[in-house]
Amino acid sequence: MLAAAHPVFHIFMLKKCMGDPSLIIPTEDIGIKDSLSYEEILVQIVDRQVRKLRTKEVASVKVLWRNQFVEEATWEAEEDMKKIYPYLFDLEEIPVQGTNSLLSTL
Repeated sequence: MLAAAHPVFHIFMLKKCMGDPSLIIPTEDIGIKDSLSYEEILVQIVDRQVRKLRTKEVASVKVLWRNQFVEEATWEAEEDMKKIYPYLFDLEEIPVQGTNSLLSTL
């Protein structure tokens, strides 16, 4: 869909944006703390793949995170995920990419 869009535009095509001052919220009213941080919470492992390199095989799992869409799931190293979330690998069956079968815990 965007393949036909040209990445260059002329400055003359720009229009001035007139914002609505009633929609602006002063930052003093929000109350953000300096220690604010965001931690991703793993919800589910939706897929698994093993990539063969020259001398070894590397296993990855596709992770669905809380507050994310399925399309935004990320591939993470299986070894790292097992260290952080070992309980997900105890009884869970993880599908292998490109097959219809399910593999048990490794």
